[in-house]
Amino acid sequence: MGHAREHAHGLVTRALRYDRLLVVAGVLAAVVLSWAYLLAGAGTMQEMDGMLMPMSSGPWTLGHALVMLLMWTAMMAAMMLPSAAPMILLYATIARGRHDNGMAATSSGMFAAGYVALWTAFSLGAVALQYGLERLALLSPMMETTSKTLAGGILIAAGMYQWSPLKKTCLQGCRSPLEFVLTHWRSGVRGAFVMGVLHGVYCVGCCWILMLLLFVGGIMNLGWIAGLAILVLTEKLAPAGHWIGRGAGVLLIGWGIAALLHAGAAGPGMLSHP
Repeated sequence: MGHAREHAHGLVTRALRYDRLLVVAGVLAAVVLSWAYLLAGAGTMQEMDGMLMPMSSGPWTLGHALVMLLMWTAMMAAMMLPSAAPMILLYATIARGRHDNGMAATSSGMFAAGYVALWTAFSLGAVALQYGLERLALLSPMMETTSKTLAGGILIAAGMYQWSPLKKTCLQGCRSPLEFVLTHWRSGVRGAFVMGVLHGVYCVGCCWILMLLLFVGGIMNLGWIAGLAILVLTEKLAPAGHWIGRGAGVLLIGWGIAALLHAGAAGPGMLSHP
């Protein structure tokens, strides 16, 4: 009897390890592919002054809009999936304990798919905003705002949001994987997808305005993308992540005020750096 129990325990341990490896490999592959796509230009590379640079160009046909949507979706996956990995891993562990049909890895994949689906919906809104800013001549071909006032406003709004009650609630939902899983558990593959969407709601609520900072630094500015990804990861996973986020908010407010003062002194014009 004891030998049988040890054997069963060994099988469960190996199954858990196998599921974790599948989840880690899947998340890592998605992140690597997303970054590779961004590094390759995400379909936006054009020649400017003899150099290939990421640029948005009209007219806004359906094909161009789809390229922009894919670019935004890849950015969101590259930036957000690393910080969601602990939640996905925890879900995989609990799903293995609740499933007896070998569907834990599949359910984990559906959880991640639901999470990405929510960020894809956000990306659709970002593309619409990008289109509107271009129509108003507030976005350069390099995909950064041409208005110092708009840049300052976005920076200040982002900094203030870092201190808001909604930000605190959403960030807490992202920082407490076990509480989220126990509170929102749904069985089955469909339930896993719904849970992924719900977790995505918390993450979008936490980080949406930080993503709008890409309009300040350049939508395809890889340095900005990496910096924001690190900030999001730190906020969610570091022990003092909540206070680090608030500290970043103070810096953003100060930066935004400086940008507005500069705009007032210099008058309207093209923006290189706020």
